[in-house]
Amino acid sequence: MNNTPDTRPGASEEAVAKAPETIAEGVDEEVIESNRRLFSGWQWFLFGAMAIAYSSFHLISLNVYPMETWSFRIVHICGALILGYALYTGARFSESHEVSPAGRWLSIASYALMLPALYALFQVFQINRAMNEGALRIDAAIETWHFGYPLIFATAAAIVISWFHRHSRERLCPADLVLMISAIASAGYLIIMFSSPMRASTGTAFAPIGISWAAIAGSLLILELTRRVTGLALVVISAIFLIYVFAGPYLPGFLGYPGLSLNRFFSQVYTDAGILGPTTAVSSTYIILFIIFAAFLQASKVGDYFVNFAFAAAGRARGGPAKVSIFASGLMGMINGTSAGNVVSTGSLTIPLMKKVGYPARSAGAIEAAASTGGQIMPPIMGAGAFIMAEITGIPYTEIAVAALIPAILYFASVYFMVDFEAARKGMRGMRKDEIPLFSKLVKQVYLFTPIIILIAALFMGYSVIRAGTLATASAAVVSWFSPNKMGIAAILTALRLAGTMSIQIIAVCACAGLIVGVISLTGVGARFSSLLLGLAGVSQLLALIFAMCISILLGMGMPTTAAYAVAASVVAPGLINIGIQPLVAHFFVFYFAVVSAITPPVALASYAAAGISGANAMQTSVTSFKIGLAAFIVPFMFFYSPAMLMEGTWVQILRVGVTATLGIVLLAATVQAWFFGPVKAWMRVVMMIGAMFMIYGGIYTDIAGLAIGGGLFLLQRRSSGGGAKTVPSG
Repeated sequence: MNNTPDTRPGASEEAVAKAPETIAEGVDEEVIESNRRLFSGWQWFLFGAMAIAYSSFHLISLNVYPMETWSFRIVHICGALILGYALYTGARFSESHEVSPAGRWLSIASYALMLPALYALFQVFQINRAMNEGALRIDAAIETWHFGYPLIFATAAAIVISWFHRHSRERLCPADLVLMISAIASAGYLIIMFSSPMRASTGTAFAPIGISWAAIAGSLLILELTRRVTGLALVVISAIFLIYVFAGPYLPGFLGYPGLSLNRFFSQVYTDAGILGPTTAVSSTYIILFIIFAAFLQASKVGDYFVNFAFAAAGRARGGPAKVSIFASGLMGMINGTSAGNVVSTGSLTIPLMKKVGYPARSAGAIEAAASTGGQIMPPIMGAGAFIMAEITGIPYTEIAVAALIPAILYFASVYFMVDFEAARKGMRGMRKDEIPLFSKLVKQVYLFTPIIILIAALFMGYSVIRAGTLATASAAVVSWFSPNKMGIAAILTALRLAGTMSIQIIAVCACAGLIVGVISLTGVGARFSSLLLGLAGVSQLLALIFAMCISILLGMGMPTTAAYAVAASVVAPGLINIGIQPLVAHFFVFYFAVVSAITPPVALASYAAAGISGANAMQTSVTSFKIGLAAFIVPFMFFYSPAMLMEGTWVQILRVGVTATLGIVLLAATVQAWFFGPVKAWMRVVMMIGAMFMIYGGIYTDIAGLAIGGGLFLLQRRSSGGGAKTVPSG
């Protein structure tokens, strides 16, 4: 762990000569999930072309030829379903290329299911022709027997077969082809009906029964694709909510409600009251656009540059790779919108290096998980949750990004000082000069930050989010022409294909979250939950906030950030607003806890992904990441007690609260790590915790008391260590 500098003559020049041009490579490479198919030949070209067409469709619709809103969202979901079933299998892959007898029978059954699926699709064309010829209403028997039953049977049976049909990674399962046909039939029928005067009948006794059948099939398809791309957690939660729709009338207390018929519920859930509501509105506009932006950055290797820049800037500080992880994961995480995905992309490089300089495996994984999770709250992009917040609250996106600034600083300051104090306590070194890229060389390519600067500038100049995102995407291609990784036609097509593939998970998640939101709004359970919170607030507002925190984390466990926030915003946020909390504060409160659910035991997706790389125990890693990200569990309460944290107040108030809260976070990190400017005794940790809480609280008198405690401890440690603890310099 020796950090003594090399003082030999010419040592500096020798280190410069040995310094690598880059240390990070492959950060931008596409992550291939274990259940993702790997096509070759004509199938690779076909599905690659479909992904390119899907991304291009959104760029054109958002900027050149807009579609009718509901039709656009239906096509948006349908395209993701088709691509998703083409690329992701419903069962494990077979290691053998030979087809087993059971597999042969399942294939025959799947091909047989194409008949009812194609028949349902044929009926969609027949219904469309009848509507064009002036029919005001389609016979319910035709919609049920010739469209609904064949569609539901083919969809449900193909989903079940796909769970058991194992095949090689290079082949498309015929059951998935049936599901792709069902997706087209369901979407086609809904577009026809919602483009007619019958659209006004949804949710009433006059709604065509076919809308319900199409919605049931569409919901099944969404749930199955969500299972394939994110696991069972969100699907199980969705199933519980769907069961509540029909079991709710028989439940006691505040959970009971009058009830909805199957036809009435499903005729309304596939509208803007549910699946086509705020979550899909955001995924079909802002999120898909920023996925395309991220794909363009990825294709131009900007991610590699971000990580190399972080190594050059922070690599030599004590515990250097850990601090690199904080900076690099913050930059990457705000763009790619998924904590676990960010862990995989940057953690594969930073976690082994952290272990190399002395961090235990669980600490290395935990630091990466905490830093990657923090990317979701880092302005200006903030993953994808901020776009949903803007859609739900009606607050301009730029205001949300500005409000997120101080909380993001506090979070990353907490993680940074946790890392720094642990490195000081264990006497860890930074990386040597000859182990990291030269900052002077990398700074010559600082123009690669231009797309993000253009995005920020365009947003604050008053451009719409869509226009700003499009300009930033175009600038990513232009800027690449000045770098070693120039984007030509082939690279642009690769970026569009990558965007189409990357978007599948988030679109499925948003549609599934929309299903839950639809249940909440149509059954009124959200309003009843609000009344429960109001009752708790009558006893104590703090108690109501703690209860809301627990519900937000519980809803978020095992779920991607976007879905976790969308659901929590529907269940918890209205209750907080009803007890007198400002909408921005209420939504930030649930947003923060939805984000940090990724590092909260016992189900912590980001921590589990990091543990897979570090080789540590998953539960130990999640507990350690919870400790490192501790500030994120305190900061939301600061919103409530001091709205200046969200830039609401005078500049003097904002500056005072920002500075004192940051100092409080430093004291909190010192308390947890038992190190300040030297070792911290047990009684000092208690006093330090009190001082941290005083400054975090945000009141003028508590700030003064906290500063006094912090200053006193600082002087005490300086005096006891004879003018300063002899530690490894922090860089």
